[in-house]
Amino acid sequence: MTIKPRLLATVEGYAVEGGYDEPFAPTTCFAPAISLGHREAPGEAANLWRDFELAVRHVPELGFDGIRLSVEWARIEPRQGQIDEVALARYREMIAFAKSLHLHVTVVIIDQAWPAWLGQEAWLLPWVVPHFVEHVKRVVHEFSGLADNFILFANWAHLLNGFTEMSGPPWRRRATDDAYRAQVQLRKMTDLILQDDSIAPLLVNEWYVVDADDLKGVAMVRAEGNREEIHVRSILEGFGPTKCNAGLLARAGEDFYPISRGA
Repeated sequence: MTIKPRLLATVEGYAVEGGYDEPFAPTTCFAPAISLGHREAPGEAANLWRDFELAVRHVPELGFDGIRLSVEWARIEPRQGQIDEVALARYREMIAFAKSLHLHVTVVIIDQAWPAWLGQEAWLLPWVVPHFVEHVKRVVHEFSGLADNFILFANWAHLLNGFTEMSGPPWRRRATDDAYRAQVQLRKMTDLILQDDSIAPLLVNEWYVVDADDLKGVAMVRAEGNREEIHVRSILEGFGPTKCNAGLLARAGEDFYPISRGA
């Protein structure tokens, strides 16, 4: 049966929220590279941690069905075992606001940034697995009453390329054996979650990602009808090492306005 995939604008948490990898702020896997001057910190970014509602209110007029929201592990658990209840409450507010606009909300649990305390080579370390499972269960438990769906990993390639292309932590090149081992562990982690009957039905299985400045693929994927969702990166271009190529919105003072791109 042909399905019409949902069209979602992505909200790339680390790149748009602001307040990461600065003094007294949550630190991520990018912190060492930033402290050495090899990468630029996102700084205050677009400050969507404060201004989420001002940006997302434009999503319906842009013709999207909803948003793909990355919730940041480093903000939720900035130190091992220390859960920030204020951060969880703020994410609930964000999701509730999007739902008040009748938008579909898919939550990404792991994107390109993870907490510094997991280490640079987190996806090779067996001790990370139970922490991952605990984090996934926490996120689903906190937001399943509000969000519609969940995605475990936004993009495995972004994680594995850190071993082969120096595009992210652990900043290695041609470490193909370790990239393979990381892929095996990521698969193991995914399989552990898929065994949980309370979580597996909430997961999106097939999606397609396009950049905001290259929307030609949207019509094609819609016609194919074999994906559940199409994700357009991003609602804002963002800042720092995970910034996107383009944004659907731009900032004007204390507000945002749509950029006409045409799907």
